[in-house]
Amino acid sequence: MPIATGIEVLAKAHEGNYAVGAFNFNNLETLQAILEAAEELDAPVIVETSEGAIHYAGAEMLYEMVEVLARKVSIPVVIHLDHGKDFNIIMAALRAGYTSIMIDASSFPFEENVRQTKRVVEIAHAMGVSVEAELGTLKGIEDNVSVDERDATLIHPDQAVTFIQETGIDYLAPAVGTSHGAFKYKGESKIDYERLKEVKRRTGIPLVLHGASGVPASLVEKAEKFGAKLAGAKGVSDEVLKEAVACGINKVNTDTDLRIATVGAIREVLAEHPDEIDPRKILGPARAAMKEVVKRRIGLLGSAGKANL
Repeated sequence: MPIATGIEVLAKAHEGNYAVGAFNFNNLETLQAILEAAEELDAPVIVETSEGAIHYAGAEMLYEMVEVLARKVSIPVVIHLDHGKDFNIIMAALRAGYTSIMIDASSFPFEENVRQTKRVVEIAHAMGVSVEAELGTLKGIEDNVSVDERDATLIHPDQAVTFIQETGIDYLAPAVGTSHGAFKYKGESKIDYERLKEVKRRTGIPLVLHGASGVPASLVEKAEKFGAKLAGAKGVSDEVLKEAVACGINKVNTDTDLRIATVGAIREVLAEHPDEIDPRKILGPARAAMKEVVKRRIGLLGSAGKANL
């Protein structure tokens, strides 16, 4: 199928009260795993590249890989720039053909976030490209965080409404308690559901959950068995993720889980077959492991069977 825009896919998720999986990739094997899993489950999917991935492989190369493989599947595929902070990288992604862009100016004061976001929206919309932005700071909620500290970090519903009106974004990533990476929480994962529901009610647009990898114990145990150092790694539980979707999340980002699955599979091959020098036999099991991660995530998000809605 032709590559879809972000809003084409997420507007349906918003209307149908489910979430679409958004998965980061840097190479061919990861992209193959994502698309094969989504195709088997008949699920729309968003493939994402970070600015680091663009530095690593180039925006044009990453786009062309997606364009070629998307023609071979029957599901909607979106190619998205994740956490675009460098205006030059954002423009490179737009020129390459990306169909969804995230402008992340959330580290700036509100007014500057609005200014930078609005500038990108004007350019991207003129090219028919959807835009995501972020409000608040992604910092996991802990039990000992004070109310004032929590409010200083998380999104404010009133600001969210103003932000959307002034920028014209298509979907919003609200800070509601998640955090990036494999070491998100000291205790259990927490999300401010009431705040999330209020933002959804007030804004009426698709919402995005960042820092949402689950960091499954099985993946961590396998990676550690073969030498990885991941003690203390902990992510968003299945129950928390499903509740977040029920409260209005329509796009869920996943990167860390794919990395851990890859590292575990590669380490296993190298440990058990130290004479192996064929990259295909080393990376093939990693691709299979990532595919299972993607299928499991899609199952949690409720997007299976929704490709042609």
